[in-house]
Amino acid sequence: MREDMPGSPRPNRRSFLLTSLTAGAAATLPAQTQNHPAPQDRSFWLQQLELVANPVLNALKAGTLRRTMPIEAAPGQQQARAIGTHLEALGRLLSGIAPWLELQSAVGEAPKETALRHSLRDCSIAGITSALDPSSPDYMHFGESAQTLVDSSFLSLALLRAPKQLLQKLDAKTQQRLVEALITQRKVQPPFNNWLLFAALNEALLLTLHQPWDRMRVDYALREHQSWYLGDATYGDGPHFHWDFYNSFVIQPYLLQLMDTLGDQSPAWASMREPIRHRAQRYAAIQERLIAPDGTYPAIGRSITYRCGAFHLLADASRRNILPEDVTPAQVRCALAAVIERTLGAQGTFSSAGWLQIGLAGHQPGLGENYISTGSLYLCSAVFLPLGLPPADPFWSQSPAPWTSQQIWSGKNRLADHAHDD
Repeated sequence: MREDMPGSPRPNRRSFLLTSLTAGAAATLPAQTQNHPAPQDRSFWLQQLELVANPVLNALKAGTLRRTMPIEAAPGQQQARAIGTHLEALGRLLSGIAPWLELQSAVGEAPKETALRHSLRDCSIAGITSALDPSSPDYMHFGESAQTLVDSSFLSLALLRAPKQLLQKLDAKTQQRLVEALITQRKVQPPFNNWLLFAALNEALLLTLHQPWDRMRVDYALREHQSWYLGDATYGDGPHFHWDFYNSFVIQPYLLQLMDTLGDQSPAWASMREPIRHRAQRYAAIQERLIAPDGTYPAIGRSITYRCGAFHLLADASRRNILPEDVTPAQVRCALAAVIERTLGAQGTFSSAGWLQIGLAGHQPGLGENYISTGSLYLCSAVFLPLGLPPADPFWSQSPAPWTSQQIWSGKNRLADHAHDD
């Protein structure tokens, strides 16, 4: 495990890729992609997780996040983004790595992985505690901007995904501060789109903490999203359709978590569980097909600088073992590894001090909207959700396999894809 603090030189990724790639993986890939294959093993994913997580969590543990994390933003937006960007970094990062932090060490796990998990758990608890402590230099100022509604909910998502190792490890005072912070967010009126889910998920965590919670906020979010369903596993982000990745960034993973946490609190909500799961399964199939043979995907729509976080739903479906029958865990592992390599491996993705920079394939500030800042970019960690599965799970133990676009573009005969309407 690396012990370096932010600012240390990054490892030689290319040498790592060359040594970690197995001959068996290359043998399964179409001829045109074998010259530039993505690594397939768990150790590669863990190295990428560490590269993304270390600067944020080490700084939080040291109480220096606000002092050391740069605030890259669109021209004229730096001051406004400074209010919430640190909470963005914390909540989004933890929401992606929480299932791995929750995982118990298993037979066959590498000692380095165990040590890294224990280290980042400690940093995460210290970071959450600091974020909620008004006397801390890294206090996150909940409720002081609309953006903190978004990212308090990502923190809630993280805590719901790691109840034993994160939520229950917070001391009583910090849990009470967490409750107060979530209640503070109620003064933010969410717009008529996916933001309704942010408010609902905070209420779900309040329920989990045995606190009074607002059923109406949850019901409103769930009912509106069912009314915005457009067919073939796709929801509108509000009444109108947008070409972007928000079904994956937020909508479908949040709906799945809401069903997990409070679906049984109402017969009407319970009746939504199976349609939500079925649509997520179909959307996972669509997402897998969007990944081109070389690991690229359409650079379309808002928030494209969340990089591999565009596949939040596919990663979550893999973690939940709800992939469609014709999409194997191995091909998703290989496809997502290729996406990770294309987005996190591009020159300029990280600053010289190890912080993420705005872009999709490198440093591309022009791709960042007015609401994008350094902290926003840590939604890329959503791709790491399958690390919450133990090494023996088929996602990790199956032999490498080409994903759908690789199969089709290499000439393999496949059945045609068709819409699923419900």
